[in-house]
Amino acid sequence: MTTVAVLVDHRDGAVTRPSLEALTLARTLGTPVAVWLGSAPAADAAALLGEYGATEVRVVDAADARVASRAAAALGAASADADVVLVISTFVTKEIATRLALATGAGVVVDAAGAELVDGKVETFQTVFAATWDVRTRIESDKAIVGIRPNTTIAAPAEAAGAATVVDVEVELPATRERITHVEAVEQGEGVPLAEAPVVVSGGRGTGGDYALVTELAELLGGAVGASRDATDEGWISHEHMVGQTGTTVTPALYVAAGISGAVHHRGGMQASGTIVCINMDPEAPIFEISDFGVVGSLFDVIPQAVARIKEHRGA
Repeated sequence: MTTVAVLVDHRDGAVTRPSLEALTLARTLGTPVAVWLGSAPAADAAALLGEYGATEVRVVDAADARVASRAAAALGAASADADVVLVISTFVTKEIATRLALATGAGVVVDAAGAELVDGKVETFQTVFAATWDVRTRIESDKAIVGIRPNTTIAAPAEAAGAATVVDVEVELPATRERITHVEAVEQGEGVPLAEAPVVVSGGRGTGGDYALVTELAELLGGAVGASRDATDEGWISHEHMVGQTGTTVTPALYVAAGISGAVHHRGGMQASGTIVCINMDPEAPIFEISDFGVVGSLFDVIPQAVARIKEHRGA
């Protein structure tokens, strides 16, 4: 049976939802094992990984594993017997995946929307060229490394879940000129991180800098607030909310674009979303070309009606 190693993303000891999505996908490819970089997970975290199919939790408790070259070496040691390695596709893990591929001769694909085994080889599918093309890629090498985007697999517990065995992995990390000299914690904002949110409500120039309604709708739907580059350039909202080619690429089940024209920069960061709804006063705005549903009108008129109707529906 194919062994599939999943690099677990965890924050303050808690397993993130995209990691559970990756484990769910891993079960369709073979037998999942979880790789945990850092101090050993708490019992509840290990139990959760087992619930989602991990047979082992391989722990590499190594100093400076946050440096990409060292993290790649740690992941390589913990996944030496794995035919497939899955990581959550982020800026950091893309570098880790690339370094591991160079060290092992593995084939690597990042920003994939899914993967499957075809004739014993891993095939991935993803969008490219600002989400204008859908492509399939076959990794011909014996070892495959795949970066999976959040929200592209529905996380589900394994039907026959068992307890995951926690295994310590000893590895001598390579010397590197890179080193971490200072770590400053950044306070995590409330709600779901933008890249992981199942629903994203974004506002652009049409908000005029007023994000109250965008925020209200996002919170009502249990989602995150996004923004266009114009809005962040104006200083109306912080850069961490920017969706686009030079911001965050999102793939939520639902994406609502309010007051956003749909320039190529923005479309490249959200075009692969499940369902796209736009609100814009200009019926010729490019965003309508890629939207599943569009409303021509002011977001200041449309969003309050949507909020009222959702609340009415939930109260029924």
